[in-house]
Amino acid sequence: MMRNDEIIAAADAILQAEGTHVQTGLLSRAYPRMTLDEAYAIQRVVVGMKLHLGARQIGWKIGLTSRAMQAALNITTPDSGVLLDDMLFADGTTIPAGRFIQPRVEAEIAFVMKAPLQGAGVTRDDVLAATDHVSPALEILDTRILRADPASGAARTIVDTVSDNAANAGIVMGTARHAIDAHDLRWVGAIVKRDGVVEETGLGAGVLDDPVTGILWLVHRLARYDQGLSAGDIVLSGSFIRPIECPPGCRIAADFGAFGQVSIAFG
Repeated sequence: MMRNDEIIAAADAILQAEGTHVQTGLLSRAYPRMTLDEAYAIQRVVVGMKLHLGARQIGWKIGLTSRAMQAALNITTPDSGVLLDDMLFADGTTIPAGRFIQPRVEAEIAFVMKAPLQGAGVTRDDVLAATDHVSPALEILDTRILRADPASGAARTIVDTVSDNAANAGIVMGTARHAIDAHDLRWVGAIVKRDGVVEETGLGAGVLDDPVTGILWLVHRLARYDQGLSAGDIVLSGSFIRPIECPPGCRIAADFGAFGQVSIAFG
């Protein structure tokens, strides 16, 4: 079990990496017995420090929802992180050079809640009733923790990702808004291009067979900590494509067809 001072030290290392753009080493190597609950504890400290400095929480992200990504980290469950107001970028924005360390982008369906949602007994119908609208979105990932240990070659694990706020760094919301029942979200797909070249395609069904299931999973996980979703929260339901690397100067454009479009550029 990690001591409280170790949890705080791990959180400090992540925040320092974000501030200096020098990644910290794998926490899974420094604390080989770290549990998933301890990783979420580190995440809470990181987010709590940012909130103390004036950031505002605007929602949640769900990650590792696809079988391919779960297999890559040898897990069978998604993870979650917190969205803050300084992570929100307008559609079509060019992000200044140097904002992120190693940005990557994923395509997702974003849910915007109109009512709070909390409890282990919440059902799929409850999720539908509490959703104001859904929109096309991009999630920007970044890694304040190294992806692999340079000495051993060991890859990061789920505890590294969770500690690092589920690798969350930004969100880009498309302008299109749809009622939750206007589309079969399992069949909502996207063609994602980098500099005009198709890099990834996917369908909403890649997210636990239904993006609504991702929201339900998150609510049930948060119930373990007496937490839940609030009215107005943005919730990224999980990516249905593999992450796309975003080197400086590139532009990402995601075409969701009738569901909408969303784009972002990197300076």
